[in-house]
Amino acid sequence: MTVDQYKVTEPAKIADARGAIRHVFVRNLVLPANIGIHAFEKTGAQRIRVNVDLAVRETDQPPADEIGQVVCYEEITEGIKAITGRGHVNLVETMAEDIAAMCLEDPRVRSVRVRVEKLDILENAESVGVEIERFNSRA
Repeated sequence: MTVDQYKVTEPAKIADARGAIRHVFVRNLVLPANIGIHAFEKTGAQRIRVNVDLAVRETDQPPADEIGQVVCYEEITEGIKAITGRGHVNLVETMAEDIAAMCLEDPRVRSVRVRVEKLDILENAESVGVEIERFNSRA
């Protein structure tokens, strides 16, 4: 193997003028969630952090200055809160999949990257979790 095979690359940029893609995101949303497989995790909520990146298809014209013309990050945030508030989930993977599916309900969303992190689970780690990327088959 060559040195280049070990080279760390930056994540791909999502906004893309040539591809008519707008980047809509929610950063570091910290919420309580009932999540985990261990008995002590099933007794109450713990803090999680959610990050969401959406690749949104743009039209030929800039959107009018009206909220209905864009994918609304406030609606995405409310959807995440609804998912985390609906009851116990065993795995962060399940929560990430549910959040991704909610985001992909909007046909303008071409892809979504979701990161769900548990913040208070390991003493010597800032967080543990999962990141997934899903594509919209309708976009």
